[in-house]
Amino acid sequence: MLDKAGFQCLSFEKPWKIQTGGSYYVKLYDTSLFAFQVGKSISEDMMLRMAAAHTDFPSFRVKPNPEMKEKGYLRLNTEPYGGMILSSWFDRTLSLSGKVSLKSEKLFEPKEVMVDFKRPLLIIPNLAIHLNRDVNMGVEINKQKDVLPLLGMSDEEVPDYFTDLLADELNVSAEDILNYDLFLYNLDKAGFAGMKQEFICSPRLDDLSSVFALIKGITSDVYEKDIHMVCLFDNEEIGNCTKQGSESQFTTMLLEKLFDSLGMTRINLYEVMQRSTILSVDVAQAYHPNFASKYDPTNEVELNKGFAFKIDTAQRYAFDTGAIAMIQQLCDTYHIPYQKFVNRSDATAGRTMGPVISTQLPAYTIDIGVPLLAMHSAMETMGAKDMESMIRLMEVYFASKR
Repeated sequence: MLDKAGFQCLSFEKPWKIQTGGSYYVKLYDTSLFAFQVGKSISEDMMLRMAAAHTDFPSFRVKPNPEMKEKGYLRLNTEPYGGMILSSWFDRTLSLSGKVSLKSEKLFEPKEVMVDFKRPLLIIPNLAIHLNRDVNMGVEINKQKDVLPLLGMSDEEVPDYFTDLLADELNVSAEDILNYDLFLYNLDKAGFAGMKQEFICSPRLDDLSSVFALIKGITSDVYEKDIHMVCLFDNEEIGNCTKQGSESQFTTMLLEKLFDSLGMTRINLYEVMQRSTILSVDVAQAYHPNFASKYDPTNEVELNKGFAFKIDTAQRYAFDTGAIAMIQQLCDTYHIPYQKFVNRSDATAGRTMGPVISTQLPAYTIDIGVPLLAMHSAMETMGAKDMESMIRLMEVYFASKR
């Protein structure tokens, strides 16, 4: 999408020649992405308009030495990544994708390739109710033994069946495979549901829906006197504290290099930061009518009534009163629907990117998101109109005059 919009890919390892009016992006370890547009007429009173989302989602990661054969069944040894609704992964056709490292002639530079099987490859079968009479009363699911996926059947001795499968898919020798970072994913396609097609049901709405909205925003018109950037981080689902997560120093390094390329100093960046804004865009907990007691009595959010401001007094969601008011004014001006979400006082919020980013970049930071049902399920549900409200917000956020 960025390439089609005319953005130029930059290498962080090389000098930059940034031009006003230019559009650029930088990749970080293949899992995080930073795209920015420099206004045509930036000046001393400019601000940074930033927005962040995350690229990762709860799934199962394949362990090293994953082959587990029993009674002819070929299984894979996996581990959960992020907080998953484990039961939602049963009885679904699953595939596998990720990165594989191969031998190369350069000892410090192994060859890295991407692989995506794109076909039904695995399944995690439920135990029949006849053998598990309490299954509908709530049964604990053991992450090590109950959710290992089936890969196939064989009566022969095939000790390295997974490595051989991977080598065949990549058309390489099994001996050349050094390591891999592979994840299972749900093959179900996104689709509409409801009497009036008012729901969107899809895997990985958390948080690829936000990623899509941010890319739509940054590839549209931008205000010529400011610098605009979207940050798409990895590893939010496991706490953000990695080199490619939102707690990394990379965003600061990137901004410092950008300002230096524009002939400005680190101090100039710090000065601009004080009048800048960051939208931390992740999904919000939509009101579930079957579980009304789980929500605040006056601040629940519903599907198809707009995106949500996420507010938490302990700053597990980042917010500033004035910054929220600023976004509200944008929405009111352009007729974009919005809601406000607060957790029950006897419940706690999950930590998002917002508080982490605001400690690294002390700008006005606001957590927002599209309301979602079944968050962290293998199949999630959102309101079709809410996606429209988020995309429209990102467009006016980057384009509107101050």
